[in-house]
Order: sequence, then C-alpha cells, then structure tokens
Amino acid sequence: MSHWNWSRRIRQRLAVTVTLLAALSLGLLLAGRAVEAGSWGLSFQQEGQAPVGTVSSGVLRQYDAAYVGSDDEPVIYLTFDAGYEAGYTEKILDTLQAHQVPAAFFVVGNYVENEPALVRRMAEDGHIVGNHTYHHYDMAQISDPSAFARELRLVEEAYEAVTGEAMPRYYRPPQGIYSQENLEAAQALGYRTVFWSLAYVDWLQDNQPTAEAAYSKLLPRIHNGAVVLLHSTSATNAAILDELLTRWENMGYTFGSLDELFENA
Repeated sequence: MSHWNWSRRIRQRLAVTVTLLAALSLGLLLAGRAVEAGSWGLSFQQEGQAPVGTVSSGVLRQYDAAYVGSDDEPVIYLTFDAGYEAGYTEKILDTLQAHQVPAAFFVVGNYVENEPALVRRMAEDGHIVGNHTYHHYDMAQISDPSAFARELRLVEEAYEAVTGEAMPRYYRPPQGIYSQENLEAAQALGYRTVFWSLAYVDWLQDNQPTAEAAYSKLLPRIHNGAVVLLHSTSATNAAILDELLTRWENMGYTFGSLDELFENA
C-alpha cells in the first residue's frame, strides 16, 4: 500500500476519533446540566461519610438546591417533615428549645390551617417553616408552571395568614420526587430546594421503630454537613430526640440553620 493511502487511512481514523470524543464530551456536558425525573435516593459508601445522592451536589447547586453541606465542619442541619399533627410536635419543639437547636419544619397546607398555634411557635422559636406544597402531590407530574406555583403559593398564603410574616423560601418535594422542571420552577419562584443526606423509616404509624433501631441508623451514619430528615409524626422521634441530640453533641457536632447551609454550599 502506498504512503498516500496510509496517510489517508490515518486521517480518516483521526477524524472518527475526534468526532467520537466530541460526542462524548457533549454527552458529559449535557449530563452535568440535565436532571432525570425520579425519587431522591442515597448510597452510603462508608459510615461517618456523606452518602452519594441521586443527583450530585454540583448539579443541584445550579438549581439552588442541596442535600448535604460542607464536609469541613461537624455541623448538622436538622429538618422535619410535617404532613399532619400526631401529637408529638410540642414535645419536639420543647426538646429543640432545651438544646438551643435550630431546625426546619416542612409543612403542607392543611397542617398550617389546622395547627396555627404550632406553626406560630415554630416561627417564634426561630425555626424555619418551609414549603412542602399544599396537597402533597407527586410534583413531577405537574408540568404546568402555574399549577406548580399554585401549590406553593397556597401554603405561603396560609402561613402569612397565621403568622403575619412572609414564608421562608425553602421547598422540599413531597416524597422526594423531583424533576428538572420542578427544580427550575422552584428556583424561578425564588425557592431553595432541600433534599437530605440522612433519614430512616420513621413515618409508619403502625410500625414505629424502637429507639435502638433508630440509633442504629442515625448515629453511625451521621456525617459532617448532614441534612437530617425526621418526621414530626413519629412517636419514636419525639421520645428519643433529647438523647439523640445529646449523643450527637457528645460526638462533637453542632447544629446549623438552612440559611447557613446555603451560605456555605
């Protein structure tokens, strides 16, 4: 084969290689920007270390969203989801007050309307009251931005009627179900979306975990920058919270607010 033919073949192979690399680079770039709809999940690689989330912190940051804080300092960001009142929130608030721990409570519409005194106390005690949507729908099924905005606005209006204050702009997707469109819609409304880096099965009213089962999940998996999700409907959480906070404190952890989480993100 002539030298010209060899050169031609090399040029052709180089062209194919360059095309493939360009396509790969574009694919990686798009993957870094796009978020596939799904349900929030975590993969714990090592105890005491932050888990890997379904979407990376870097990608979430583009949408003013987060699931974990900085790993530089032993700080915990404590959050509660409140879909209804089961009789435990007052004790939880008392315990948080005794420990001087800030928390965030993500509430749905009927909670604000049915439990105005508790919502006012959350705010008066210095806790953030976040938006968990009015109806607790699967928000990824809502593609109309105006319908999405209405789910958040109705909670804002109920909160303002109860407290006389504007609602803090923090949003937690019901059941952790999200989509890129939801993240963009929340961001456009001025919201920060808050996922979590530590939780356990505490929401089943007829099958509450024992204290030992709770500690077995919440102690070894705690980590710097942890955003902890607990449910205020849990009898176990109300019963163990004082001891749980004490144990975390004895491990060297302090507690921060969501404002601090996003300031340090």
